[in-house]
Amino acid sequence: MKKSDTSVYEVSENFRNKLHIGTCSWNYPEWTEIGVYTAKLNRHYDYLPEYAEHFNSAEVDQWFWSLESPDMVRLPREEDVKAYAKLTPKDFKFTVKAPNSITLTHFYKQASKEFAEKPNPHFLSRKVMDAFLKSLKALGEKVAVVELEFEYLNKQKMPGVEAFFDQVGPFLDKLPADYSYAIETRNPNFISQGWFDFLRAHKTGHVFSDGGYMPSPYSLFRKFGALSLPTKNVAIRLLGADRQGIERKTGKHWTEVVEPRDEAIDEMAQFVTRLFPGYYDVYAHFNNHYEGSAPLSIRTFMKVLKKYMKEQGIGG
Repeated sequence: MKKSDTSVYEVSENFRNKLHIGTCSWNYPEWTEIGVYTAKLNRHYDYLPEYAEHFNSAEVDQWFWSLESPDMVRLPREEDVKAYAKLTPKDFKFTVKAPNSITLTHFYKQASKEFAEKPNPHFLSRKVMDAFLKSLKALGEKVAVVELEFEYLNKQKMPGVEAFFDQVGPFLDKLPADYSYAIETRNPNFISQGWFDFLRAHKTGHVFSDGGYMPSPYSLFRKFGALSLPTKNVAIRLLGADRQGIERKTGKHWTEVVEPRDEAIDEMAQFVTRLFPGYYDVYAHFNNHYEGSAPLSIRTFMKVLKKYMKEQGIGG
């Protein structure tokens, strides 16, 4: 695969500042085999300069995994944050997943048995969130969206969507206006007009996720229209439906499409096309688990998107 095949700049120059395409993380040395990188490197951030030759955005996933114990929360290393800022172009954008120490109501069942499935004392902690946002300072305007990912919340973790609103609403209201925020829920039953009204009231976006049991992004847009777009920044995560199945088929060697999702990609391209030209800034990030190789998924997506934009007279 040639480098140009994955370049986001196949989209009209008029939309480069509105459409941001990339992958969920980028530290995959095997991408040398498909033309994304020319050599295998030692440090994960050393890949960024070459990554940015293809894509104008990336999702930072690793800072999500922060909850060590009731007494220990891991925050971004200053060295990494400064490297991300230094090694990417001025107009490069990151979406950043906030630490799970903030969004988990309880510890995972796989955690140490002494606190597995026990309440997380850091849930919606302003102290942790403030420290996290402070750690991002070196990235400046390269931070496009701070994503708050909540796992599937059963009745034991959260009685219902109204309880979610009651707990999360005050937390959102006290967040500094320096950043744009968006919430990802894994509860399809939460999605309604009330959900989007809540987000709009708190000046928070909705993370459209394509994976699991969530309705597809375009189906939500068709059902709720502009209501589903409560903020200017539109975050889209292409995650895939069967994480473990994809891992078995690829052996975690992310260089081949093993489960093509042509219909879903076509639908996603239609959705993005509906957002242009206009007010919205779109941040779409593909996961390797979507089809087996995020760069190859993007190559397909860009070709389909270009076709729809041309049909609409907005891609030239």
